Amino acid sequence: MMGTAEVVETPQPAFKAGLTDEITVTDAALAQLKALVDSEDDVEAVRVFVAGGGCGGMNYSMTFATERFATDAAFEQAGLTIYVDPVALAYLEGVEIDYVQHPAGASFIFNNVFQAVGGSGGCGGGNNRTAIMPSVGCCVLI
Repeated sequence: MMGTAEVVETPQPAFKAGLTDEITVTDAALAQLKALVDSEDDVEAVRVFVAGGGCGGMNYSMTFATERFATDAAFEQAGLTIYVDPVALAYLEGVEIDYVQHPAGASFIFNNVFQAVGGSGGCGGGNNRTAIMPSVGCCVLI
């Protein structure tokens, strides 16, 4: 006679709905992101995300968001909303998003991008920063 297997229910993970100090946005980045969101129709927030790749391990980027997903955490500051999915949040804790002007143009910079995972930040002595060129949405380690 075969025994019956006990069914054990696995609780759903608790997703963090709101962010407080996990991500810092400088005044310069806040002003630029808010202006970009305000200039677009049907955009309610900026989505910050990570994707695998690159010699530093992850690529960091942003896009416009027209909706919030059930598992997104939200960061709100001075009229700007940023959505982050739970996987990205694991790589973003401690990150500072900045906006800087360069002779070649302006870009968003993610400072301390490897702090959350204890990495050194780059290929052969990187400095823990990722630049996001808003016109192309691509990121490079600088």
